[in-house]
Amino acid sequence: MCTNGNPYSLIRTEVLDVIEETPTIKTLRMKPEKALVFRAGQFIEMAVPGVGEAPFTPSSRSSQTDEISVSVMRVGTVTQEIHRLGSGDIVGLRGPYGSEYPLDEFAGREVLVVGGGCGFAPLRSLMYSLFEMSDQFKSLYFRGGCRKPGELLYRDEMKGWAQRDDLNMVLTVDEGDDTWDGPVGVVTTILDDVDMDVASGVAIVCGPPIMMKFATFKVLEMGFADENIFLSMEKNMSCGIGKCGHCRLGEYYCCKDGPVFRYSQIKDYSEIWD
Repeated sequence: MCTNGNPYSLIRTEVLDVIEETPTIKTLRMKPEKALVFRAGQFIEMAVPGVGEAPFTPSSRSSQTDEISVSVMRVGTVTQEIHRLGSGDIVGLRGPYGSEYPLDEFAGREVLVVGGGCGFAPLRSLMYSLFEMSDQFKSLYFRGGCRKPGELLYRDEMKGWAQRDDLNMVLTVDEGDDTWDGPVGVVTTILDDVDMDVASGVAIVCGPPIMMKFATFKVLEMGFADENIFLSMEKNMSCGIGKCGHCRLGEYYCCKDGPVFRYSQIKDYSEIWD
């Protein structure tokens, strides 16, 4: 639930910088007038004056409260206008909302993070939090994929992650080109080499619905327990506080009861992957 008082109130926020990540995704680095404190997994609502608002999970460090970043894919009217913003423009932010990853519960265990496409954005914030406490894990794995090399988010940053001693990382693309020298294939094809204690381990999956579906089936096949698989179910969120009903999933609202769910909570709902 919103920790900044009135859930409808907006924090005046200045756009500091806009980074073009891919042809369809931009990252906005912003400075709110007052601190907007969130935890990895939670989301915020961004309002463009005169246009509308949309929910986004921050892609920045949750421990940095004076600035916040979101990575936005251009898919509709609001996101089209967000892509037109530049340094000095003003937007409104409200939140944070929703559930966070239970990081304390991960301590002392092996952790696998699986991401696809635009799912790298919310996972970036999570990975920052995991890095800050990586000495508490037995091991930390990241497996990620996208369709083409040009669609890989944070490509330069990923090179730095690959050099970390506390992370075992492999990336893949569905379709390679002359710039790519890594694995080629869907993300599930690079999970077979994960050598970890899956019986007590934790798996986190985030990405487009079809990727999440088959990645979840894969980690189940690997032996992860239903209650130890965490999914970020951000689809169809709108109002952010469970009033509009757009993100209803069985008895839950993804915005209010999620977006972070254990697979055991939602596995029996037929619409989970719609």
